[in-house]
Parts: sequence; structure tokens; C-alpha cells
Amino acid sequence: MNRTSELVLYRVSDVTARLRLSRTVVYELLRSGRLRSVKQGRTRLIPESAIREYIALLEKEAA
Repeated sequence: MNRTSELVLYRVSDVTARLRLSRTVVYELLRSGRLRSVKQGRTRLIPESAIREYIALLEKEAA
């Protein structure tokens, strides 16, 4: 498998640090559907692609 095609999943705490948002804001984004996630057991995980899509959405809204 090519490294660029590997699925990278982040915990909510990683996303808060990466996007510089509070935990509450990240969970609100998840609830509203603006940020996609998956669940593995009881753990909520956010794919790298979902983070990129959210950033693109912010850029589109800013334009």
C-alpha cells in the first residue's frame, strides 16, 4: 500500500491541537456535520480527509 493512500485517523484531542479549537467546538462541529468522523468502539476518530474538507469549507465560506 502506498503511504499517501493510508488512512490516517486522529482522536478529538489531536484535532483540537491541530485546528487550535476547543474540545467543545470540535464536538459541536461533529454534531452539526461540518466535520466528519468515524467510531472505533467507544473512540471517536476524525479522518485526515475530513480535516482537509473542513478547512476547504472554511476557505470557501471566507471567499
